[in-house]
Amino acid sequence: MKNIRSFTKPGLAFALAALLLLAGCASNSPAPVSDRGGQPMSTSPTPAAPKDTYTVKSGDTVYSIAREHKMDFRELIAMNNIESPDRITPGKVLKIKPPADQSSSVASTAPVSTDVVVSRPIGNDPVIEKRPLGANTDALKREPKAGKEAYSDQALAQAQNPGQPKPAVVPASAAATEVKPEPKPAEAAPASEDLAWIWPAGGKVITQFSEGGNKGIDIAGKMGDQVVAVGDGRVTNANNALRGYGYLIVIKHSGNFITVYAHNSKLLVKDGQTVTKGQKIAEMGNTDADQVKLHFEVRQQGKPVDPLQYLPKR
Repeated sequence: MKNIRSFTKPGLAFALAALLLLAGCASNSPAPVSDRGGQPMSTSPTPAAPKDTYTVKSGDTVYSIAREHKMDFRELIAMNNIESPDRITPGKVLKIKPPADQSSSVASTAPVSTDVVVSRPIGNDPVIEKRPLGANTDALKREPKAGKEAYSDQALAQAQNPGQPKPAVVPASAAATEVKPEPKPAEAAPASEDLAWIWPAGGKVITQFSEGGNKGIDIAGKMGDQVVAVGDGRVTNANNALRGYGYLIVIKHSGNFITVYAHNSKLLVKDGQTVTKGQKIAEMGNTDADQVKLHFEVRQQGKPVDPLQYLPKR
């Protein structure tokens, strides 16, 4: 009996040590993470929200969203088929351009020749215009922050004819050997009394024309005063694409004359529309100006001239 007891105690001690060793090994194995259904759950991070969309917040406008994401507002309108740019609903998800560092590193060489439909506000009414995809780089806004083309005579000329390409730069060697065609005789411009224009607004002239300075005259008035066409013609521009001019109207008249009406608060005509002398075309305002006024220019064959030479005496 004594031998049996002495043999049993070491056997129990050995068995207990083996169990402790197995328990220690088992505790080192990682336990799988599972949900309530018993399936392993993924521990990978939640994917970030896509960077090519934007959710409209209260107070946002098409123009502020485009400026924030360094886009042309016309491009934002086209990407999202926005029919009324001045009415966008908070909560609406818009497509935007991703940041530059998120763009694909592989450039496509396939030519793009599709057309897009652009909706532009004219006054309170949207106007639908069909424009080639690459046509918004010359006469429209380029700089996302400033938002408009810097003023120059070339920029205004390009704005008057948005479909006309810019003249190509000819190397000096090619220009020397090129045979230039005979210039056509200039069309005789009508005299000021033949134009029979009227004043575009009824206020007082507060800034005179000066060569190399003010390219027209400024006429004072009150917000909402009517602005009328000085003569018959056709609207070639009605937008706010030229920096420093605000809401702008350009009318082409006979005899290579154009008239410019700037800083309006509301435009009542659209591109391509025919207008008659005395027709109300806009309401006076202070867009891109320090006060309410109408900036009025007359250009003959593209050159600024003193409007007072062509307006009746007061």
